Amino acid sequence: MAEYLGEGRFHTLAGGDYAVDVRRRIVDATYLKTVVPSMRPPPYHVGDGVDCIAPNDLPASAAGHQRFVIVGAGKTDIDACLWLLRNGIQPQRLTWIMPRDAWLMDRASVQPGPQFLEQFQAGFVTRLTAIEAATGIEDLFERLEACGNLLRLDSSVRPSMYRCATVSRAELQQLQRIGDIVRMGRVERIDPGKIVLADGAILADDSTLYIDCSADGLQRRSATTVFDGGRITLQSLRGCQQVFSAALIAHVEATYHDDAKRNDLCAPVPHPNTDTDWLPTTMAEQRNQIRWLDDTDLMEWLCAARLDLMRHMYAPLMDKPKVRDKVFGLIKAGLESSNQKLDALRLS
Repeated sequence: MAEYLGEGRFHTLAGGDYAVDVRRRIVDATYLKTVVPSMRPPPYHVGDGVDCIAPNDLPASAAGHQRFVIVGAGKTDIDACLWLLRNGIQPQRLTWIMPRDAWLMDRASVQPGPQFLEQFQAGFVTRLTAIEAATGIEDLFERLEACGNLLRLDSSVRPSMYRCATVSRAELQQLQRIGDIVRMGRVERIDPGKIVLADGAILADDSTLYIDCSADGLQRRSATTVFDGGRITLQSLRGCQQVFSAALIAHVEATYHDDAKRNDLCAPVPHPNTDTDWLPTTMAEQRNQIRWLDDTDLMEWLCAARLDLMRHMYAPLMDKPKVRDKVFGLIKAGLESSNQKLDALRLS
């Protein structure tokens, strides 16, 4: 309930102004500017008499509507579609406005926990194998899809977006029941009985409930230095893993005593947007993993960190130094070779 004004000063909504004596550093958790639909009005005109809500309001608003239009192409709209289907709304009553199709991650290949370790390791290996064998970017995505690392909603539509959205195959099958998918660009305005989009317009029933899922929850911003004098700027250190990354940044701040070393371990991984952003995102997080593998003390912490999805792959090796060093060396070599190939594909 306060607005930060900079230089340790903030203003409360109740009208008070305060100044804080910063003894160590300011931790800036605002840089990534996460925005969800409930935080702002829709970015398009909504006419009088049109029912348009944020996904949070679905449970209280769904009853009494015959049609549902979901606006957006990211993880939030996926969750809204799945909520409606789970609650008995037939897919024929849904319209999904999808400005861009997205590559999706298969949850089975990134699910943490010892019970999923075999699948996780298989996903890790097949990803590196697909990268090494790829002859071009299009071939790379075909290989990543063939080995199950990436999924798409419609095999006839090539995705142009990648935003780290994760689904299970069962969820994907539910989403594929929705037949009315509108690929006519972004919504420009919604009037009673009509939706105007960038590439045309469609008619809509007056009883339609519109669910706005178009907020940019993972805004893409340029990377900035994490540890910079009196400021720590929180950013992702693994693709779209903000919570894990914040924990790791806190550990590095508390454990290491040189900002050059801290920044070497905490190189930001900007959020992806387009399909080809998969390449630099993967390269950046693999570079970080290579650095972490070189630091035994940090790996000890990572293997005990609940938020690290890779900990169950590494933890059994930590008390076997000779085996650990050999396996870590092989993994590093694989990641370095993978990054060289991705860089070549990116520049080709």
